[in-house]
Amino acid sequence: MLRLFNGDGVGADGPSAARAAAGVGINRGIGDIDLADSERIAIAHNNNVTKIYYCHPYSAYERGSNENMNRIIRRFFPKGTSFDEVTAAEVAEVEEWLANYPRRILGWATPQMLFDRYIT
Repeated sequence: MLRLFNGDGVGADGPSAARAAAGVGINRGIGDIDLADSERIAIAHNNNVTKIYYCHPYSAYERGSNENMNRIIRRFFPKGTSFDEVTAAEVAEVEEWLANYPRRILGWATPQMLFDRYIT
């Protein structure tokens, strides 16, 4: 069962959560799951699982959305920021800003708007 949480810790289960997580990008660090494992899991669940997209190391062009998000986060936390000195409240403030930032790819909706539409 898939369970997603919004910034307030409110969760959603089941099909609506699965729609919200229709695809996940993996940027190194997936651990022991590889393509063969993904295919085996998909077959075991009648192909009704989250799609996983793999990116090659040092190929920023394959993960444009990720790189763009990193650029936006760097506005708040410049490169070299020590996260030992960043408070949880500061991180939550950036998360809130990102969740309510309209995006062209979403038809100028915000991620929070779409999350609320599909989860509630």
